[in-house]
Amino acid sequence: MPVSRCGWVKLSDPVYVAYHDEEWGKPLHDDRTLFELFSLETQSAGLSWLTILKKREGYREAFEEFDLNKVAHYGEADIDCILNSGLVVKSRPKIEAIITNARGFLEIQKEYGSLDTYFWGKVGGRAIINDVSDYKEAACTSDISDTITKELKTRGFKFIGTTTMYAFMQACGMIDDHENSCMCKQIRK
Repeated sequence: MPVSRCGWVKLSDPVYVAYHDEEWGKPLHDDRTLFELFSLETQSAGLSWLTILKKREGYREAFEEFDLNKVAHYGEADIDCILNSGLVVKSRPKIEAIITNARGFLEIQKEYGSLDTYFWGKVGGRAIINDVSDYKEAACTSDISDTITKELKTRGFKFIGTTTMYAFMQACGMIDDHENSCMCKQIRK
């Protein structure tokens, strides 16, 4: 019997299939992983998500496994090194955004105790499970993604908009937008 996945999954690409089956929409609560995923979502602005997924190992190497404390202290020499590494998308503003956002996340950790508490507090600690019959008709923003985006921009975060925030919320499981017929949605019913 064939496996049913969300319609956006490119079945010809094993990286995409694995991402959908093993990661997308599964609740994440680890601060390092949340920082990584948030950072990768900001990198996909203007690019396909698959492009970023295929460079994820390069981003992990360039940003020391997304160690928040280390990244927050990067300076110009680190930025130049990353840009010349060939490991990531070569965009100074996007690289600078990861560093700026790391500094902002350190402040959020001080204030809330963790990124997990901050983000998951926005949804009452439970995933919002949406009724999605066709991914083409699913939302790409929400009142919650609007609110978080405004808060983060006020804190100085870069390369973040409500669509990027919503994508992050989907990816880390705060919002379950798997299609109703998808095997991943069925597992959680």
